[in-house]
Amino acid sequence: MTRVSARTLQEWITAYTFLLPVLLGWGIFVFLAMLMSLYFSFTTFNLLKPPQWLGVDNYLRVVRHPDFFRYAVPNTLKYVAVVVPVQTVLSLIFAFALDQKLRARDFFRTAFYLPSVTSSVVIGIIFVWLFAPQGVINQLLGLEINWLNNTKTSLPTIMIVNIWSTTGTLMLIFLAGLQDIPGELYEAAAIDGASRLQMFRYVTVPLLRPVIFFVVTLGIIGTFQVFDQIYIMTKGGPLKSTMTWVYLIYFWGWQEVRPDMGRASAAAFLLAVTIFVVTMVQRRFIEGSEE
Repeated sequence: MTRVSARTLQEWITAYTFLLPVLLGWGIFVFLAMLMSLYFSFTTFNLLKPPQWLGVDNYLRVVRHPDFFRYAVPNTLKYVAVVVPVQTVLSLIFAFALDQKLRARDFFRTAFYLPSVTSSVVIGIIFVWLFAPQGVINQLLGLEINWLNNTKTSLPTIMIVNIWSTTGTLMLIFLAGLQDIPGELYEAAAIDGASRLQMFRYVTVPLLRPVIFFVVTLGIIGTFQVFDQIYIMTKGGPLKSTMTWVYLIYFWGWQEVRPDMGRASAAAFLLAVTIFVVTMVQRRFIEGSEE
């Protein structure tokens, strides 16, 4: 049996001493909270009375509720299906463009990233003003549309806001991945007569597969969990056209006349399982050999 030296033991103690605050915080506010939520999902619980065991009744109540499959799930899936591909493609294009030797390249990198470090609440309020009936968007386009109070335009408007605010972060991730690709590969492709488009398709994209998987995974998690823009801009309306999965969880848990934390917790765990399944499915399509 290998004996641990005093120096190594001291290094371990020092390392775990620095990690202890993070581990405690994660354990209490993440792991313990998840376990409690899982327990509440099998009980009736409204913050005023002790929880009473129900079994799987909460999960059945979730899937049988008319708002779940009529509004929350379809709206969320449409949101994911539009926002994730668009923000991924745009961020990759911007990253590829800003990886070139351009004038004011640092300025454009900062400008594209700036929305990502701005409060989502502030962004939501600004876009409420921009898309108001007398807002700047209508004045520029010469229209009189109430973008956020129209069942046909409210969800696409929130999609635009999310794409605009998240593309900068994903662009930086792609930019880091692009800078890790050896320049010799591009030189070899150029000697073989490959065009810039062929280099992008057959060299850049295959070597970026792990980064693409990471970006798409972040996009899937973020879009399935969209809440702040919905809450600030529409509160699920009009006529529940922007009610998403997470907003329905919030509504059941906090906004109903009789809040139902048990049913909200059950819906949250169904969402977690859905995100996991979708992530695993897209992993099979994106990840592959880099050879």
